[in-house]
Amino acid sequence: MKLLFASVLTVASFAGAAHAESLNGVETAYPAAAIGYEALASGDNERAVKDMLDGSVSRHDPAFLLNLGQAYARTGRLAEARELFRRAAKKRESVDLVLADGRIISSKLAARQALATVQVGLASR
Repeated sequence: MKLLFASVLTVASFAGAAHAESLNGVETAYPAAAIGYEALASGDNERAVKDMLDGSVSRHDPAFLLNLGQAYARTGRLAEARELFRRAAKKRESVDLVLADGRIISSKLAARQALATVQVGLASR
């Protein structure tokens, strides 16, 4: 299983500062702002969206999908967030992500948890 070091922030319980570190010698680094981490961490969700959409990271990358979904959810774009979380959950391969709080979690599990949170938000509208 591939291990991605992504400062992933997803809806609900994932928070805190993150940093890339080497674990078992496998690391995937992202260009600055490419997955919107700094903007998300500072609460600047609009900048996070802009940074990610202007960046060079694949639109299929789980960290990209999760962080863009997070930014959309925070700005009330819940239907778009749900779609991104669904796409991340349906990826054939699961990758491990280092979350913003340092926990390591499967991209599929992170996507399912984020999706469940967004579903609750949509249902309460």
